Amino acid sequence: MKIKIIQVDKTKTREFQSLIDYYSKLISPFVDLSVINIKKSDVNEREKIKNEEGEKLLKQINENDFVIVLDENGKNLNSIKFSEFLRNKIEGGFGEIIFVIGGAFGLSENVKKRANFLLSCSEMTFTHEMIRVILLEQIYRGLMIMKGRKYHY
Repeated sequence: MKIKIIQVDKTKTREFQSLIDYYSKLISPFVDLSVINIKKSDVNEREKIKNEEGEKLLKQINENDFVIVLDENGKNLNSIKFSEFLRNKIEGGFGEIIFVIGGAFGLSENVKKRANFLLSCSEMTFTHEMIRVILLEQIYRGLMIMKGRKYHY
């Protein structure tokens, strides 16, 4: 199974990138993971930025992919429910499971409309770099729960 994370801009903080590399390495024996960074928009208007970045994000998604958009208004899942959700999608016969992380101004309505599921990682607000680490850690935790491994316990 393939899991792809599509996000706006690169991770600039060395410590966060180190954690991203760490969790990506832990995940790699279980799923084919890729992280795609799209270039952030350099226009000056908030809606234009969201729409331009949205178009770039949508170009990375195929018709049969299952798209999970990280959104503050999405559904909250605890780690066990997230693991069950992930298992269901892995076994569901989709092209790829795609997680989308927007830019500083969020995501365009077109990206949200394409989503099969809106996921909230917390009611709290995190930086985009931090949420990348949190998402990868939860994917890894979800895989370990699926496999009955000790990491979760």
